[in-house]
Amino acid sequence: MQGKPARQQAVFLPERHCMPEENKGPEPVSPSPEGAKAPAETSPQVKSDTPAAKTAPATAAKTEEAKPTAAKAGEGAKPTAPATPKPAVPAAAKAAPAKPAGPVPEPWKCELVESLRKQYGSGIREASTYVGQKYLVVDSGITFEVLRRMRDDENYDYCVDITAVHWPKREQPFDLIYILYSFPQNERVRIKTQIAEGQPMQSAVNLWPTANWLEREVFDMFGIVFEGHPDLKRILLPDGWHGHPLRKDYNILQQDQEWVHINLGIESAQ
Repeated sequence: MQGKPARQQAVFLPERHCMPEENKGPEPVSPSPEGAKAPAETSPQVKSDTPAAKTAPATAAKTEEAKPTAAKAGEGAKPTAPATPKPAVPAAAKAAPAKPAGPVPEPWKCELVESLRKQYGSGIREASTYVGQKYLVVDSGITFEVLRRMRDDENYDYCVDITAVHWPKREQPFDLIYILYSFPQNERVRIKTQIAEGQPMQSAVNLWPTANWLEREVFDMFGIVFEGHPDLKRILLPDGWHGHPLRKDYNILQQDQEWVHINLGIESAQ
């Protein structure tokens, strides 16, 4: 789209300088310095009917229209940040620092331990604390006596738990653990012993009633028998179930196929 031609400005000269048009010579043009831009507007002395006068307004209009378009094109452009060179990887990576040593059991020294050692001698195999947890390792033959003393003389009036751990390759493959708590002293202690396969243990139900179901669970899951228990039978599995699931030699996928077939009338899917 072409713009309208610029209006020609009339130049009025004083009357004494007027002369006939035919006698008037061309305007002197001073030479432009080298490298200077030509003037954008047309000289008022150029006649409008010359080819240069007709072309100049149209060219100027097109130039003015192209400027806003170029400006809009550059509005959304974002400057490109120079690429940051990645740091060079060292040829030999630094060796990882050694892991700190974990906690280890520490000797438990107190009047209770000294008194038990005087009474039972080597029957008290170990008295230690591990991350603040106190425990005694005693012979299986004196376990019930130590438990009774802990209740009667040391005020451990609550049996929190009774559990076991199976070590099949060991000569005495079972660890039997009693967790006791004293409300008056707000203290907790563990009594641990080792027993052989098929070795019975005296029931602690007469010391703490809570031992009833705890000993039944150990019997059900590990097969450890507690003599003197008032009703020692399975607590989680059926009475006719074969095997004890928390033993490490018990296959986790094993099912008592005979019991399933007899009692449910189906074949085991395992």
